[in-house]
Amino acid sequence: MTQTPNIPPIIESDENEYRDSGVPSTVTIAGHPLHPPMVVFPVALLVTVAAFDIGYWLTGDPFWARGSFLLLIGGLVTGLVAALIGMMDFMKIGRVRKHTAGWAHMYSNVIALVLTAINLGLRLGDRTENILYTGLIISVVVATLLGIGGWFGGELIYRHKIAVIGYGDRDQP
Repeated sequence: MTQTPNIPPIIESDENEYRDSGVPSTVTIAGHPLHPPMVVFPVALLVTVAAFDIGYWLTGDPFWARGSFLLLIGGLVTGLVAALIGMMDFMKIGRVRKHTAGWAHMYSNVIALVLTAINLGLRLGDRTENILYTGLIISVVVATLLGIGGWFGGELIYRHKIAVIGYGDRDQP
């Protein structure tokens, strides 16, 4: 029998979870979880904000600032939808809250959304005024937080078998 790695607190492993069939998401359409496909929109949009801010920094062309502003709006709106769906699973599936990965996933993404709202607020009056360097720094931090949150979301799905098709206990593996 192969031993599973256990590297706390960043990566937690439990042999019982590897044998468990997993638990389904609580927010689904025809049994398919909605949170994983919803997160691709805010992640793509908000990481692109950082790229557009860098484009503005390098060129000074307001095209990049306008695009960045629109990406922030789209990223915040879709991020709030993904967060709402994710929070429903977080509250209804006890197994999520029992793992460091669940808390790290939630905190990193909530902080990313709060910073996104701040970044958007800074740009409401003048699209270019606060990009250098406050907006640029915030957008890079948000992209980094989304990468961290995505890593821990992957841990929840692939290591802890949460939001998969299965018949496991929602509270215990």
